[in-house]
Amino acid sequence: AIGFSPCPNDTFMFHALVAGEVPGLRVQPWLADIEALNLRAIGADPLPVTKLSVHALAHVRERYTVLASGAALGRGCGPLLVARPGVFDADQPLALQRLSQRRVAIPGRYTTAYLLLRALAPALTECVTMRFEAIMPAVAAGEVDAGLIIHESRFTYPAHGLVQVADLGVLWEAETGLPLPLGVIAVQRALGDSLAGALEQGIARSIAAARARPAAAWPYIRAHAQEMDEAVCRQHIALYVNDFSLALGDEGRAAIDALLARGEAAGLLPAGPSVWR
Repeated sequence: AIGFSPCPNDTFMFHALVAGEVPGLRVQPWLADIEALNLRAIGADPLPVTKLSVHALAHVRERYTVLASGAALGRGCGPLLVARPGVFDADQPLALQRLSQRRVAIPGRYTTAYLLLRALAPALTECVTMRFEAIMPAVAAGEVDAGLIIHESRFTYPAHGLVQVADLGVLWEAETGLPLPLGVIAVQRALGDSLAGALEQGIARSIAAARARPAAAWPYIRAHAQEMDEAVCRQHIALYVNDFSLALGDEGRAAIDALLARGEAAGLLPAGPSVWR
């Protein structure tokens, strides 16, 4: 079994693999929200292969290593903090330092978005966890003061009457010069290097097939993104499926190592072994 999200970037990347179009590999998909995938990996019934937030990876790296393909990592793709107009307008440059006075919705306590917010906004005190698609309506309705949004929400928040308070990805890139690592495909160490290598190559081939014939993957993408506008789906895929998805390379690996190291140094993540096999 292999776990990934129903978001367009994941269904685009994994379509050929799930459809049996990658020779030598047969997989059983388990689709769930990223935080559900994180919690399953941390819990008592971990999947052998799964998409994980880099934040969650830090808590299970004794059990999992990272594959070089299938990652969500790049530039201009970071989580956003959004709010209703007027909530932060007077002090927007200092908004992250003043979150002790605000109630913030987050998409999960093991998401990379939440790790970044904690690192960049140490004054943060009150968080409300909810599924990512519920955050913008909650902010718009005044149930929370601000929301930490991920996935396609970065394209659609203006339609909810919301404004951007901070782009955490821009802040990360300015501070480190590195792309932002959001999620990775992790494999249980117990499966061994040979199978891990075959999966790595198979996922890369699946991505290459989707890029070569995107129309073939479209029905699968739409089946799992039924309420998402087609233009938003395409924007989502274009942003989150990139060359780092095919192969992390030295820069991608450095970005993951940097986020883990910064989280450890700040006391936000536990120390552990290398995530690389």
